[in-house]
Amino acid sequence: MERAVSKKRILELYLNVAEWGDRGIFGIEAASRKYYGKSAAALGPEEAARLASILPNPRKFNPLGSQRYVLHRSNLIYKIMVRRG
Repeated sequence: MERAVSKKRILELYLNVAEWGDRGIFGIEAASRKYYGKSAAALGPEEAARLASILPNPRKFNPLGSQRYVLHRSNLIYKIMVRRG
């Protein structure tokens, strides 16, 4: 697939079809509106990191909760985002 499509495009496609919760939330835009009440384009970096942190298991993890995994993983993702600008 990487021969036909760039990694950035693959990620974009994945984010727009991935399931983001247990109530039929599909795509980053729907997840952003469900959890934060705003467009994905309007998310702050911390909010985006929290959403990204739940992708291994969005039925188990909640970006708004205080689960240890989400807090740790989103903090790590945020630090990487800051470091990479």
